[in-house]
Amino acid sequence: MSKKPRFPPKPRTVLVVLFPGFQIVDAAGPIGAFEVASRFSPGAYELRTVASAAGLIPSSSGIPMPVEAIGRASVDTFIVVGGNGTREALQDETLIRAIARAPSRARRVASVCSGAFLLAQAGLLAGKRATTHWRRAAQLAQMFPQVRVEADCIYVKDGAVWTSAGVTAGIDLALAMIAEDLGEDVAADVAREMVVYAKRPGGQAQHSALLDLDSGASRFAQLNAWMREHLGEGLSVERLAAHAAMSPRNFARAYAAETGVTPAKAVERLRAETARTALAQGGAIQEIARRTGFGDPERMRRAFVRLYGAPPAAMRRTMRGA
Repeated sequence: MSKKPRFPPKPRTVLVVLFPGFQIVDAAGPIGAFEVASRFSPGAYELRTVASAAGLIPSSSGIPMPVEAIGRASVDTFIVVGGNGTREALQDETLIRAIARAPSRARRVASVCSGAFLLAQAGLLAGKRATTHWRRAAQLAQMFPQVRVEADCIYVKDGAVWTSAGVTAGIDLALAMIAEDLGEDVAADVAREMVVYAKRPGGQAQHSALLDLDSGASRFAQLNAWMREHLGEGLSVERLAAHAAMSPRNFARAYAAETGVTPAKAVERLRAETARTALAQGGAIQEIARRTGFGDPERMRRAFVRLYGAPPAAMRRTMRGA
């Protein structure tokens, strides 16, 4: 336990917003994290589940949760979950209006998984960086082109708006909020109690680039395979577009719409993923950087810190320890 738990002057009210067909882990994960945090810092959080109307809201599993009507009172944290019912929830005008008002009543607004679609529908993600479940990232970018989708993140904080990836990533999101509110020590205590990582080892990438970009349904699957075989070469947008028999401008737009990432970001992810695998197998960092197309270790280090939250040397130590 933390040696010096903090006692806030009043509980931080956390609203968890549900709708029919929500994913129960999207809600239960953050709720559990905030509940455990209140054991280490008594009175830190007050938890409430809300929806368009009071009653019992069925989850996608069929198991319901009781909710209050969403209301307009001031709160600290406003979290919209995701789930199979997101598509229908996008048509719930009462819910979308309530989400649109959230910034005026809450210190921070967040989503878990496909809850990002509801934030976007309410206009809260326009011009902002955001993430969602890796499988839905391209769809989010296509439906809401004004959103700067970062498909390879566990969670993203852009100002007072937070978004997280799928399902259990809601726990990562809650732990980051707890760390911001109560300190890293309390967040670490909560993670130990829940038997999860306070910060996932290996960085923040939510899904392997080698799997994510190599979907057989993707019109660029063959191009992605070719990219993997030529990582040590120059892979400019112009060269990739020529390989795809498209103009650079049309290619860049189509590729981002299909995969949820820009061509340059895809190349970087593939290089980093390949370099990370090479690190686990041994070999000099300088040689790995050259072979995977980074060119020099410093460029590779910057990419690793950006994508994984740790430099190559630290990740190698972590992998050896594991």
